Amino acid sequence: MDVIIITGGSKGIGKAIAKKYAIENYKVYSLARSTSDIKNITQITVDLSNLKDTETCFKNLLEEIKQLEITSITLVNNAGRLGKITTIENLTSNDINTTIQLNITTPIILTSLFIKLTQSITCKKQIINISSGAATKPYEGWSVYCTSKAAIDMLTKTTASEQASIKNGVKCIALYPGVVDTNMQSQIRNTSENDFKNLQRFIDLKENNELYTPEFVANTIYTIDIEDRLVNGAIFDIRNI
Repeated sequence: MDVIIITGGSKGIGKAIAKKYAIENYKVYSLARSTSDIKNITQITVDLSNLKDTETCFKNLLEEIKQLEITSITLVNNAGRLGKITTIENLTSNDINTTIQLNITTPIILTSLFIKLTQSITCKKQIINISSGAATKPYEGWSVYCTSKAAIDMLTKTTASEQASIKNGVKCIALYPGVVDTNMQSQIRNTSENDFKNLQRFIDLKENNELYTPEFVANTIYTIDIEDRLVNGAIFDIRNI
């Protein structure tokens, strides 16, 4: 049995990934605040910004999975938020904290638990972090989001380095999905240009039908996964695949 756990699996890219892997007969678990209409997946309702609840939920899930006969297990750290789009001096401490918790603190905790609690499992084990080109490009108005995605990239590299020399270690990679037609893009287009100088670019991408669909991203991830193209420590930009 092939198992995949997806955070934020009820909407956007996460939902599309969950649906694709379910169609391919994976045992799919979605961890999210809300549920979706996807069939044949196990949907676990949890607020991933609540660290105590997330840790308890994830530990229980992995203990359950360890009782199964599995041939592979994958964690997709997908859940995230853009936060309020504005220059850093106009952000509240609460908004900053919530974005950092969901975008990087939770993935670090889940990565730590995943590696620790799957040590006894001898099969293909991997972590796929959904990052962003914003990790390397400083968008004015996205200071916290860009920072958190840069941190995701370094989490990927350091985890991969630590695991590389371990027998039956966990492969860890990151993916830039490109600009995808999700609720996050709607949020961006509804922002004032005073708060986000790159606003027109994203409006144009939508009007010119140049946004990727979540389904395209999910299909690409699945393809490079099953073709074993996910090289440990690599950061893949889907636009270059």
